[in-house]
Parts: sequence; structure tokens; C-alpha cells
Amino acid sequence: MDRETAQAKLLDAAEELFYARGIQTVGMDDIRGASGVSLKRLYQVFPAKEQLVEAYLERRDTRWRARLAEHVETHDDPERRILAVFDWLERWFGEPGFRGCAWINSYGELGAVSESVRRQARRHKTAFRDYLGGLAEAAGLPGELADELLLLAEGAMVTAGIFGRTDPAGHGRTAAAALVAAAKHN
Repeated sequence: MDRETAQAKLLDAAEELFYARGIQTVGMDDIRGASGVSLKRLYQVFPAKEQLVEAYLERRDTRWRARLAEHVETHDDPERRILAVFDWLERWFGEPGFRGCAWINSYGELGAVSESVRRQARRHKTAFRDYLGGLAEAAGLPGELADELLLLAEGAMVTAGIFGRTDPAGHGRTAAAALVAAAKHN
């Protein structure tokens, strides 16, 4: 098995297991078993679990942001794009196996002891905030609105993950609409 194929299989297994069970409860042997990649090859590709965790979070970030943008960009109206973020969150919250935000979960597990997890979580949240700021600016609204929108979205993620419900996204959407309306009148 070539390195690229092994890496893809390992990341697929890591994403499934880390997201479902948590990073600390999943051992490298679990990853080996779920991926079908030999333990020797696993350690050739990812010499340390922390490297696998970092790669998992990087790949998930790329995929997550692409899925969000794909949904949001289907709307022509710039203000509607802001609210579409919350519509997409509601769909995501309703997916089978939804366990909250992978970066919040990872940070909660390892943020105190892992610089790479802290860095990945901060990078993801900064990119999400910047995306929201770009949406606000495209709608002719202050870019600082991104901070408020980020808090609404992040709060919805945590609440949906804890309670296993989709309605926090709708509540966030309602609050986001009020913020947008207020920003338009200032």
C-alpha cells in the first residue's frame, strides 16, 4: 500500500473514531484495526498520535468549511448568506452521529496539554470568524459583526452537541437576523 493510500485510510479511520469516541479513548491499535493499515505502516505515516490528531483536524477543517461555503454560496443575496450559515448548521446538527464541534471537543480534551490541538482549534475558529466577517462585509455590514455571529454559531454548536437537538441553530438564526437588522440601521 502506497503512502498516500495508507494516509487516506488512516485519516478516514481517525476521523470516524476520534469524532465518535474522543481522541484520548482511541488508541493507535484502534486506528490500525479500523483502517486496515498495518501498525508498522501507520507509524511510518504518522510516527506519533499527535501528528495523526493534527492531520485529522486539518482535513476535517478543510472539508467542514467547504461544505459550509457550498451551502451558503447557493444564495445570491448577501444578507441571506449570513442567515444561511445557521440553516447549514441546523442541517449539520441533524446528521446521524453529530457530536458537536470537533475542534471544541478536541480542545476540551487536549487543549491544556497539546499545543498542536490548541493551534488547530484556534486556526479553525479564526478561519470561521474571518468567513463570517467576509459575509458581513459583502452585505455592506461592519466586519466586526463577525464576532457576534461567531458567538451565536459557537453557542449553537455547543448547545446542539450537548442536548442532541437541531433547534439551537434556529435560535441562532433568529438572533443573527436581529443583529443584521440592527447593523443596517446604525
